[in-house]
Amino acid sequence: MPISDPLLFSQMVAVAAVDRRSPLTEALGLERTDLGRLLRRYLPDRLSLLADLPAAANRGADALEEPDLRAYLLEHRAGRGEEEGWLAAIIARRSLQPNHLWQDLGLADRGELSWLFKRHFPELAARNRFDMKWKKFFYRALCEREGVPICKAPNCTVCDDAALCFAPEAGSRLSGAWPLVASTGAAAPRAYGP
Repeated sequence: MPISDPLLFSQMVAVAAVDRRSPLTEALGLERTDLGRLLRRYLPDRLSLLADLPAAANRGADALEEPDLRAYLLEHRAGRGEEEGWLAAIIARRSLQPNHLWQDLGLADRGELSWLFKRHFPELAARNRFDMKWKKFFYRALCEREGVPICKAPNCTVCDDAALCFAPEAGSRLSGAWPLVASTGAAAPRAYGP
């Protein structure tokens, strides 16, 4: 289902903003300057999120596979602008979270995630023609690039785990993000740490 870029980014920022374990820059994998440009372009009424960041807030340390995933996404971007750099960083960082990727990005359902890839990473959308779960698709693609065999069978149709990779992604939107997205006032203050 089509979703506008402003709504897409507002949902991603909202779900990351409720994660009080780390600053928003870290939760999104964006440097302060990139987050500032994103907020000014798509969420000017949320600039207080930038002002509320701790002085030393940055994107934080990358997980082991994060730079490779960012690079992979950037290699397959549609070329629509710097938004795709932000999306690559956000997707790579949020893919480290435990839920389905569409949930970890604050999206309403997998259809919104599919639309995101068709619009901003169309080659990847075409490559995932059998609708493999995106996190599994990414890690499979990265392993294939490195020549690491990951499937127990010669192809997915005969693999015992195929049902796990291609099963429906049941679930609902992660809670907590909607007040930030829906409201027009200032965002709730963030408290960092455990």
